[in-house]
Amino acid sequence: MRDLALLRRVRDRMDREFAQPLDVEALARDVHMSSGHLSRSFKAAYGESPYSYLMTRRIERAMALFRRGDMSVTDVCFAVGFSSLGTFSTRFAELVGMPPSTYRRRAGESDGELPSCVTKAVTRPIRNREARPPAQN
Repeated sequence: MRDLALLRRVRDRMDREFAQPLDVEALARDVHMSSGHLSRSFKAAYGESPYSYLMTRRIERAMALFRRGDMSVTDVCFAVGFSSLGTFSTRFAELVGMPPSTYRRRAGESDGELPSCVTKAVTRPIRNREARPPAQN
């Protein structure tokens, strides 16, 4: 139970400070765990590693900034905590299924007919392991 409270603190910190340079060693040190124990425990509790969780949060924030439509791909990349445009583009395409420039263009073309809370839920990045297999007859 104690570990779960510490893991929530780590997750909350990643949610709050997603744009800051965060690494597993620093996160583990803050909750007095080894980085290996933190990684194993976090994955057991949340289904993904701390690094993977952080990347997903950053991409979600990037998608929200693109939907606002007033920032370039490069500006969004640095605003959400990436230090490399190439890494950002690769991770974005991996999670969203299209490059950030394509997503930005399509987000700008939409009418904004759905409430933002619905848009966020529908456009949440999905990792390959989360994708549901096609239904079989």
